[in-house]
Formats: sequence, structure tokens, C-alpha cells
Amino acid sequence: MSYFRKVWAIVRKDLLAEMRSREMISSMGAFSVLVILLFAFAFDLRVAKAGTVAPGALWSVIAFAGILGLGRTLSAEIDRGVFDALLLAPVDRSAIFFGKALGIIIFMLIIEAVILPLFVIFFNLPFLQPTIIFIVLLGTVGYAGVGTLLATMAANTRLREVLLPVLLLPIAIPALLAAVKCTAGALDARPFEEWSNWFGLLVAFDLVMLGTSFLVYDFIVED
Repeated sequence: MSYFRKVWAIVRKDLLAEMRSREMISSMGAFSVLVILLFAFAFDLRVAKAGTVAPGALWSVIAFAGILGLGRTLSAEIDRGVFDALLLAPVDRSAIFFGKALGIIIFMLIIEAVILPLFVIFFNLPFLQPTIIFIVLLGTVGYAGVGTLLATMAANTRLREVLLPVLLLPIAIPALLAAVKCTAGALDARPFEEWSNWFGLLVAFDLVMLGTSFLVYDFIVED
């Protein structure tokens, strides 16, 4: 079996497991919709121009929904012994990392496919334009990549529900800030040159964090 087929087998396993239980998607979706409604009504009452804070609200929802999904998928597998069985399989550990990360990315993209139209409806802003969708994709890839590594570390501890956000959010701050700035620039139709540095930071974060996670994942699962 080729390397990519092994990665896809892990992704397919996660997708089939979620299709049977629907625990993670339903919890992430319910959380996201609730927070969007709260933001929409709060900004409508207290903020004169909601468009100035909408990019931050979008990435707040994505970040916390991602934490919820990361915590549930890996902790459930470890509790049931599925992850230990996966480590015993004749599969390279990097393939496990890419498979788990790609599964998380798919789940987050499904939720974002719901989030973005809701932001269009409640904030009356063009969140569905191709530039913003591409920015969301870039931010999701980096966030899910480093989140998979840290969720694997936290899942083996007693305080995993608390430890994961404590570890992930400080590390993800550069990517989240860059994503907010890029989203704001695209929403305001500003020239790319004005926010190109933030876009470069977002791309660099994806490359560095994915590369680092790929290199150290083997040591993390061994410990």
C-alpha cells in the first residue's frame, strides 16, 4: 500500500466513524451557530459598524469550534484504545499525522461551509468571495496541523480539556491575527499590497507549523 493510500485510509476511518456518530460535527455546528447569533445580536445593539469587528468574530468562531473538534476526536479514540491500535499498525507515524490532520481539516471545512453563509446573512458582508474562502482555507490548514500535534499531546493527560486550548491558542495567535487582518483587507476591498505582509505571515505559519509537526509527531506519540 502506498503512502498516500495509508493517509487516505486513516482519513476514511475518521470520516466513517463521524458519519455513524455525528457527535463532533453536531457539537461544533451547534456551538458555531450559537456564538454567531450571540455576536450578531451583540454587535447590532452595541457596535455602530459591525463590519469592523466581523473578521475577528469569524476567526473566534473558527478557532473555538476547531478546539472543540480536536479535543473530541482524539480523546475519544484514546479512551477507546483506537489510537493505540493505530500506532501498532504497519504505518509510518507521519502518515498517521497527515491522516488525522486532514480529517480535522475536512471537519472544520464542513463547519465553515455553514459559518460563512451565516455571516453573510447576519452581517450583510461578502464573506463568500473567493479571496476570503482561500484565506479561510489557509488559516484552517495551519491551525488544524499544529492543533493535531498538540491535541495528541494533551489527549494523554487528565486535564486534556483545559490543556489543549492553553497550548494551542498562544501558538496559533500569529496565524489568527494574520487571518483576521487578511480577512478585513479582503472585505474592505483594499489593495493586496496593504495586507500582503499579513498574508505572507499566514503562509509562513502554515509551512513552519506543518513541517515542525511532521518532524516531531513520531516523538510525541512514542512518549
